[in-house]
Amino acid sequence: MKEITEYLIRSTVNNSGVVKAWEEEILLPTYAVGEEEKNPVFLEKRVYQGSSGVVYPYPVIEKISDKKEEKIYKAVFIENQYLKVMILPELGGRIQMAYDKIRGSHIFYYNQVIKPALVGLTGPWISGGIEFNWPQHHRPSTFYPTEFMLEEHGDGSITVWCNEVERMFRLKGMHGITLHPDKAYIEIKAKVYNRTPFPQTFLWWANPAVAVDDAYKSVFPPDVHAVFDHGKRDVSSFPIATGTYYKQDYSEGVDISRYANIPVPTSYMAIQSAYDFVGGYNEQTETGLLHVANHHISPGKKQWTWGNGDFGKAWERNLTDEDGPYIELMTGVYTDNQPDFAWLQPYEEKSWEQYFMPYAAVGNVKNATKDLIANFETEEDSVTLAIYATSKMQEIVVSLENSGNILWSDVVALSPDTPFVKTVRLASGQRVGLSLIIAEEDGRVLLRCSNPEQRENAIPPAAEAAGDPKAITLIEQLYLIGLHLEQYRHATFNPIDYYEEALSRDPGDVRCNNALGLLLMKRGQFKEAQTCFEKAIKTLTQRNPNPYEGEPYYNLGYCLKLQSDLEGAYDAFFKSAWNAAWKDPSYLSIAQIDCLRGEWQAALEHVEQSLVRNWHNHKARQLKASLLRKKGNSVAALQWIAASLEIDRLNMGCLFEKFLITKDEDVKRIMMEVLQENPHSYLEYALDFSAAGLYEEAIELLQWSMATGAGRYPIIHYALGYFLSKNGKEEESKNRYHQAFALSPDRCFPNRLEEVLILQHALTVHPGDSKALYYLGNFWYAKRQYAEAIECWEKSVALNKKFPTVLRNLSLAYYNKVDRKSEALQLLERAFKLDETDSRIFMELDQLYKKLNYPPAERLAFLEAHMDLVEERDDLFVERIALYNQLGRYEIARELCASRKFHPWEGGEGKITFQYTYCRLQLAKRAIDSQDFTLALQYLKETDEYPYNLGEGKLSTVNENDVDYYKGVCYRGMNDEANAVKWFTKATKGSEEPKQVFYYNDENPDKIYYQGLAWRALGFEEKALERFHTLIAHGEKHLNDKCTIDYFAVSLPDLAIWEEDLNKRNQIHCYYVMALGWLGLGDTRKAEKLIEKLTEMDVYHQKII
Repeated sequence: MKEITEYLIRSTVNNSGVVKAWEEEILLPTYAVGEEEKNPVFLEKRVYQGSSGVVYPYPVIEKISDKKEEKIYKAVFIENQYLKVMILPELGGRIQMAYDKIRGSHIFYYNQVIKPALVGLTGPWISGGIEFNWPQHHRPSTFYPTEFMLEEHGDGSITVWCNEVERMFRLKGMHGITLHPDKAYIEIKAKVYNRTPFPQTFLWWANPAVAVDDAYKSVFPPDVHAVFDHGKRDVSSFPIATGTYYKQDYSEGVDISRYANIPVPTSYMAIQSAYDFVGGYNEQTETGLLHVANHHISPGKKQWTWGNGDFGKAWERNLTDEDGPYIELMTGVYTDNQPDFAWLQPYEEKSWEQYFMPYAAVGNVKNATKDLIANFETEEDSVTLAIYATSKMQEIVVSLENSGNILWSDVVALSPDTPFVKTVRLASGQRVGLSLIIAEEDGRVLLRCSNPEQRENAIPPAAEAAGDPKAITLIEQLYLIGLHLEQYRHATFNPIDYYEEALSRDPGDVRCNNALGLLLMKRGQFKEAQTCFEKAIKTLTQRNPNPYEGEPYYNLGYCLKLQSDLEGAYDAFFKSAWNAAWKDPSYLSIAQIDCLRGEWQAALEHVEQSLVRNWHNHKARQLKASLLRKKGNSVAALQWIAASLEIDRLNMGCLFEKFLITKDEDVKRIMMEVLQENPHSYLEYALDFSAAGLYEEAIELLQWSMATGAGRYPIIHYALGYFLSKNGKEEESKNRYHQAFALSPDRCFPNRLEEVLILQHALTVHPGDSKALYYLGNFWYAKRQYAEAIECWEKSVALNKKFPTVLRNLSLAYYNKVDRKSEALQLLERAFKLDETDSRIFMELDQLYKKLNYPPAERLAFLEAHMDLVEERDDLFVERIALYNQLGRYEIARELCASRKFHPWEGGEGKITFQYTYCRLQLAKRAIDSQDFTLALQYLKETDEYPYNLGEGKLSTVNENDVDYYKGVCYRGMNDEANAVKWFTKATKGSEEPKQVFYYNDENPDKIYYQGLAWRALGFEEKALERFHTLIAHGEKHLNDKCTIDYFAVSLPDLAIWEEDLNKRNQIHCYYVMALGWLGLGDTRKAEKLIEKLTEMDVYHQKII
């Protein structure tokens, strides 16, 4: 790997005034990922990074290879005399490497191997460089290729544009990575554009990785005195933490800006800063990384670390072979927290710039711009100045001032090569209120920095969870909470519950009717949505026919258009356009209807009205180009296209119009290279044309895709059939629908409203199309319209009983939504019988057997009859180990734990390590029963560290009272009382209040039972009894609780699909802790009865007794 790295960092630009960019195929050592899952995965309640963990319409990837091989990547390099940057468009357009040629060091953490781990939303994720996270964290397409293009500018700078239309919300995002001549910074020009007619939300966090060691500290602005956790669910003072944060005790006062002081996985995000920078600095190498952006639009300043403990080191091993450790120094735009989403109105574009730069010598930055970074540190009788410039600057005036008085001044030259460092002697009274001023000779101030006033800074409170809808008194609050849940894509709370509660009190409420209607429309329920919009309008116009708010009219217009009521839609859009806020999307919709009617001049006039309100409306720009062409004004059209491409080089609609006018094959070639055989991109741009009735254009664009891999995607053919029908070519349409039916349904997951109309039309032409019904069912289920999904899938099964996935989907719906569990089982067994190579369906069937309490021996036999499938999946392999543990065959479980390299999901750790520890505990207990304390101690010591193959490490915040207690028993049995007391004492530590285990860092309640046993072994019976009574009291108090998932849950990553009864889970927990309590008190009869109860409910509960 060293030779490859040496080649990549080799300088090819040594002259000033030069920026060079080129594409090059390179070889990088890579661990491959498995195939995308062919079945749709509906994860409705999965929590990921604090918001929804839904992956649909993306497929998941759940397998990582353990074999490293060299792989060819098409890299894009950009270089000037100071910096060399390598971009990998194939991996989300990330900056994989950036090299500071001045100091011969990497600007970001450079990972020399592409080694994915299961960290991303859909699976694989890699560490290193900069990942651009949007529209949520981590980016759903982080492991997908992006479109890319190079742009040269008149000033000699060059930008590498990376572009994508993501599948979930259909947003268009692009980031341009720019180097300027003779500038030692990387400029990021970013744009996010809402291509949809509805409001959408997004977040943007650029995610640079930074190499760290014990000399590293994060450099937050001097006015940051407190930091929030995800969702603002917790808060800590900063940089000195003084309480408990991430379950780590910092009560002694610990500087959490330093990597060396954080032992566990930890996030923190700055609370309110008036500065534009955030960074990190290594005090040993005296080098650092700084990010600069306008804090008014880029308030997000975050540090994330795996922690420097055993747990973090295990994750480092999962992600690299030779490099690390690293932290993530994330920078958020239009966001200050995760999750924290900003709104994009229909067709709105947001754009901004960010700057990343290496720096040296400055240390704790006081202030910075993209051009200058400065600090000064005061001592008893002196001040040391440190200034770093990102370009050569001559005759710069550097001054120290106090209350307007210049105490010292000098004229200096600055350069990235040589930071300016100087110590100035000052009298003690002059150091108070000191400011450092950096200015040009004419007096224009370039940067000013000073010490912030010392004052008590109050720590803001953490956020509060949303209440139950019925407990909220104000309708306004019901609306705002519902809107918040939508905006933040909350995983487990449903905004509809809040809107419907409000409407039960006031059926005419405008905002709740409009919000509920919009949600229903986006879920394909057009009739129900129409009713909501009409109710909102009735209230709005009760006294005034010209309301202040035009949104309900706009939404009604779009809803009617989706139902082919063009007259009604036209009227509603025009009424909405009376309101300035809705003029842009309304006039675009009006122009589209004009086009559908063939009224080109009216359409042109109306699209101009749209552009007056939104000059960067990409769709309006394409439509205007189309209309100019239709009207025969090709010269004006080409001029307009050229101007539009200046705004967005990757406006595919305008590029396609350029081809239609010029028939230039080079334009077609460029477009097809950019689109990269991506069927979803072809569909998006074709739908832009079809929305205005430009079906011939849509057909031609999709026909291009037929010559590529995109032509294998069924919806391409369905869309072609639909457009052909709309164009009056019914026979060709019918043929195309039959071709669509013949294609493989693997990984075909519709998510667009237009696809509903397309598939419904296909079914009128070809009623026997079982696959169209399957696809439509996928859409309905993903949108939580379960009755419609079930109806589609039932019809599909009636037409074709031999398609495993639709049987599996119907099984899922029957079990989770309509309580038809026995039928669900039959369907899933049929699905697996039809395809016994499908390891996911096999896993789901095994999990269903587990849910239905099938005997462990039967499940084990089932798994071992299909060992080829078990070997394919970690989760199945762990289940096999768990079954051996369940059946008391601990030696086999112990051997199996050592036989495989495991790949945990981030946030889902603890599964294999639990089984690893469990079998050793049970073997130790057996040995203790046989008085073989030496053997027992050997088993227990095997749990001191997890072997590398488990892929996980230990958390310092999690106590192991059970292991510690039995070590004490062993030492006492060996007559080593000193060690016995030591381990018994350790076993008394930890939380004294039991709670359910949901997260990887939660402690099992049986730890409290062992605390009691340890106190008893130490002779403190009263303390022992306290623990046992606590367990019983907790179980009795919470037995009948109505349980929900924590509002602030950050990570519930399981990719299981069978819904869980949280109340039943709580009862099992309560029975268990009560049983432990009674056992501790010596009442084995009561304990056994409770164990019987919980075993009836869950035979797979792994008990310690």
